[in-house]
Amino acid sequence: MSVNATFHDLKDKSVFITGGGAGIGAFLTEGFLQQGAKVAFVQRSDSTEFCDEMEQKHGVRPLFIKCDITDIAALKAAMQQATAAHGPITALVNNAANDKRHETLEVEEEFWDWMQDINLKAYFFACQEAIKGMKDAGGGSIINFTSISYMMGNAGYPAYTTANSGINGMTRSLAREFGPDRIRVNALAPGWVLTDKQKEMWVTPEALDEHLGRQCLKDTLGPEDIVGTTLFMASDASKMMTGQAMVVDGGVVVTG
Repeated sequence: MSVNATFHDLKDKSVFITGGGAGIGAFLTEGFLQQGAKVAFVQRSDSTEFCDEMEQKHGVRPLFIKCDITDIAALKAAMQQATAAHGPITALVNNAANDKRHETLEVEEEFWDWMQDINLKAYFFACQEAIKGMKDAGGGSIINFTSISYMMGNAGYPAYTTANSGINGMTRSLAREFGPDRIRVNALAPGWVLTDKQKEMWVTPEALDEHLGRQCLKDTLGPEDIVGTTLFMASDASKMMTGQAMVVDGGVVVTG
């Protein structure tokens, strides 16, 4: 993967990514490594092979900590382990999510809670843990991944879109509360990114044609298309940007 811009201030920055071993997250991990950052990430599945690949390609190995982010104690412990290894986390990327399809009338309370645990609760407590170190470090950047799905009013996964919308509200409130500590909190909303999981589970020629018809730009989105914006948001190049929701979707939704 090639990165079109270099953000010099990301060199040696302590970066923590949830879900950083697969899908968009794996591309984010590599993108930060290419900038010279010290990257730690959590992933529920084993990511040893991915770390081997990164070390072979870039001469540096990301710190992989196996963790289910719905276990908040384990998530906080992983972040503390990353801090011990790399110094205070000054760039947090809340990326891990689950967009499992479901029907409103079939949702049970247990499933609802599980979806909120993954897609919203874990984000809040990761922010809480990172903010402690960022305050001591004199600032930092938090990037909360959301989605354009709630902006479009999409049906088929209401628990997920509810969490997406909640992420934006949380982002704005945290930006206001911790701005005096020079902690920036922004959201990033990708469009339909064609990860391997998406291709395996939901991409059909008909669905893709319909979605591309909504985009201003007619190219499909790949995970690599999200990396540059994330690096910019983590970098001091965006040092006066906070409380915002950045959209990278090829021009499906219009904000403002």
